[in-house]
Amino acid sequence: MPAMPPLHRYERLDALRGLAMLWMAAFHFSFDLNFYKLLPPQNFYNDPFWTLQRTAIVSLFLLCAGASQALAHEAGQGARRFWRRWAQIAACALLVSAGSWFMFPRSWISFGVLHGMAVMLILARALSPLGPRWLAPLGVAAVLLPRFVQSPLFDNRWLNWTGLVTHKPVTEDYVPVLPWLGVMLIGLALGQWLLAHRREVMAGPLPRGLAPLAVLGRWPLSFYMVHQPVLIGLTVAATMLR
Repeated sequence: MPAMPPLHRYERLDALRGLAMLWMAAFHFSFDLNFYKLLPPQNFYNDPFWTLQRTAIVSLFLLCAGASQALAHEAGQGARRFWRRWAQIAACALLVSAGSWFMFPRSWISFGVLHGMAVMLILARALSPLGPRWLAPLGVAAVLLPRFVQSPLFDNRWLNWTGLVTHKPVTEDYVPVLPWLGVMLIGLALGQWLLAHRREVMAGPLPRGLAPLAVLGRWPLSFYMVHQPVLIGLTVAATMLR
């Protein structure tokens, strides 16, 4: 069987993803510095300065993921390519859970961003044929649903992945299917609409100065898995040298 040709790269989308990755790294580095008491005490769990940044970073990642699914759908991405990438994400999600259990045994990550991505990518792929006319309102509905539908039934690690909880679980990262699936579906709808009506917005040239961001944006999973160990190592070294 001949090798599958690579999907065409849209450098503007890659650069936007690369920006989200740098922002995420800066956020996590600040968290690490605070954890090791190298910053004036910060509350990353309740201070709007930090919580709003986290929401913006995750939103940008999921919008990019949705737009990438629009490109994959248009290119006729086969099941083999999809499931190979999905398996990589799922495996990394399990590694994140294991690593977080060692570092934060009382607040380990049972359903963080990679866990959410693994579930949401399957749903987005299944729903992508609906097109922007249906995907956009479905996305808005998914974003709003947890505000109106909540139950203590979901307040446990087995069901809190739905997002229909009455309170946020004690965990270092929590990206439930609702409302975050809605963000990915909005990104998918926007990507499909742009490809149909304003393709130049996605396919246009990228300024030369932003080329490094585009290169970085092609390796989101690798960067995600490597950046925290590196940043924690730097932070520990700085602590020892203080």
